[in-house]
Amino acid sequence: MAKGTAKVRAGFYVEKEVLEMADGLLAEANVRSRNEFVTEALKFYCGYLNSRKAENYLLQSLSSVLTSTVQDTENRLARMDFKIAVELSMLAHMIAYHSESRIDESAFRKLHAKCVEEVKRLNGAVELGDAYKYQKREN
Repeated sequence: MAKGTAKVRAGFYVEKEVLEMADGLLAEANVRSRNEFVTEALKFYCGYLNSRKAENYLLQSLSSVLTSTVQDTENRLARMDFKIAVELSMLAHMIAYHSESRIDESAFRKLHAKCVEEVKRLNGAVELGDAYKYQKREN
């Protein structure tokens, strides 16, 4: 307790077992008397109750920040997916333009099936170099 802090006399009724339990814990609580023990116990319990209020506030704040972060990330990923789709569309049109009649319908379907299987197997991590090597081996 800080020096100069005024103390007030208060009377409490306590169950005998609770008082005996407190008496047994005086040394562990690092106090010399029941008064000090009760004072420390009250401070602790008041702090506990206040921390629950703070915890609820912090949880709401954290939830708000996380929601905002997830939404920002979702927006960034959606924009990136759009850009990738545009690039892929351009690439597909360029390839189709340059190979006008060299790919028949049957070969196109086989290539599509192979690409679907490859994307699934590689979890989308397809590399142009691997596709180039595959095509050179096929021809």
